[in-house]
Amino acid sequence: MPDQLSITEFLNIPDPLLDVRSPGEYAQGHLPGAISFPLFSDKERAQVGICYKQQGRDAAVELGLAIVGPKLGQFVAEAKSLAPDRRLRLYCWRGGMRSGSMAWLLETAGLQVALLKDGYKAFRRWVLETIALPRPIANLGGMTGSGKTLLLQELGRQGEQILDLEALAHHRGSSYGNLGLPPQPSTEQFENQIAMAWSSFNPERWVWIEAESRQVGTCRIPVALFQQMTTAPVIQVERSRQERVALLLEVYGQVDRAELIAATERLRKRLGGQRTQEAIAWIQQGNLAPAIEIVLDYYDKTYLYDLQRRQVPIHSVDLTGLPTSQAIQRLMHAAKAMVALPTPDLTKVPTRV
Repeated sequence: MPDQLSITEFLNIPDPLLDVRSPGEYAQGHLPGAISFPLFSDKERAQVGICYKQQGRDAAVELGLAIVGPKLGQFVAEAKSLAPDRRLRLYCWRGGMRSGSMAWLLETAGLQVALLKDGYKAFRRWVLETIALPRPIANLGGMTGSGKTLLLQELGRQGEQILDLEALAHHRGSSYGNLGLPPQPSTEQFENQIAMAWSSFNPERWVWIEAESRQVGTCRIPVALFQQMTTAPVIQVERSRQERVALLLEVYGQVDRAELIAATERLRKRLGGQRTQEAIAWIQQGNLAPAIEIVLDYYDKTYLYDLQRRQVPIHSVDLTGLPTSQAIQRLMHAAKAMVALPTPDLTKVPTRV
C-alpha cells in the first residue's frame, strides 16, 4: 500500500508531484510544482458525477473503470517518463478513489508512490492556517516608478526574506500591470504560492513585502496577510520624478502601443477625458515620457491618499541617484532603525519547503 503522508512530510519529499484531478480542478488551484496528470477529463468527471447521483456508487465506479481502462498503459508510460528513479508523489481532492486507484496502478507497474493524506482539501486547510501565522513585516512603499520591485528582488538576492506578491500574481498592480506578463493565476493558486513562501520564512526575521492594495490585478491578497501588512511599518522609497519616469520607460518602452492605449483608456474616468486623450496622443506618437508624466499625476495622488490612511510608522528614505548597492544599504539602515527586530544575517538564505 502507498504511504499516506501528512502535509509537512509530503511537501518535503523532492520526488515528482502529480495532480490526478481533472484539468479544471487543477486550473483552479494546485500544489505549486504539481504536474497535471488527470485520471478523468473535465467531461468524463462530470459524466461520472451525474452517474453517481442518478444511479449510485456502483454504477459510477463501473463507468469510471470503463473510461479509465483504455488509458492504463499511457498512464504508466507517462509516469515512468516523469519519474526516472521510479519514485513520485500524487494526490486528488480528498485522498480517495482517484489517487488510490492511480497509486495502485503505478505501484503495480513498479513505481514507489507517496499519497497526500486527505488530498488537496488538506493542503488548502494548511494554506489558510499557514498564511495566518504572524511574521514581522517591513512594507516597502514608494510612488509608482520608484523601483520598489527591483529593490525587493535585490534584497532577496542578498539573503533577505522577501514576499514578491506582484511576481506571484503576474501583475504590477496598476492598469498597466499585466502588460508583457503571463496570465494571472486564480486567487486560490495565488494563496497557495503565498503559503509555500510564508512557511519557509524564519519567524525571527522580518519579511520584506511591497506595500500593496487589497488586490493585485484579479488576485486578492488573503485577509489574514493583508491585516498583517496594514499594521506593519512602511519604509518609504523616495526618488526624483525624472528617475521614476526613466524606470517606467525601461519597463514599458517595448510594450505594444495598442496595449498601452487600452490600459490608458481604463483610466479615463479617473484621469478625465482631456488628460486621457493627451496621454494617448503621446503614446501614438511613440513619445512615452509625457504620457507617463500625465498618468503619474493620478497615481501619485492615489498613493498619497492611501499612505495618509495608514496608522503605522512611516520612514522616508531618499534613494535619488544612488546605485543599487548603496540604495540597499540605506534601506537596511532605515529598517534596523525603525523595526524593533533582530538584525538579519545576510549570510543565511532562507531554506524553502
